[in-house]
Amino acid sequence: MEYIWMILIGMTAGWLAGQLITGKDFGVTVDIITGMVGALIGGLVFERINLFADNSLIGSLLVATGGAITFLYGIRVLKKA
Repeated sequence: MEYIWMILIGMTAGWLAGQLITGKDFGVTVDIITGMVGALIGGLVFERINLFADNSLIGSLLVATGGAITFLYGIRVLKKA
């Protein structure tokens, strides 16, 4: 059941990141997929720097959205080049 929550949070984070990052839009589907990857990245980065959000839904969503924004921004920068 925990994996289902992780996927749902990643999908939501991807959608939020797509709304917050301006520029050429890849579409909702790509934003959601990058959100799931970005959630993984956000979790790893926050764990690496020993900055943990509480185990609540909001804390997990903030970490996942931060990772998704970072990942989506990186993809958009590479797509321009």
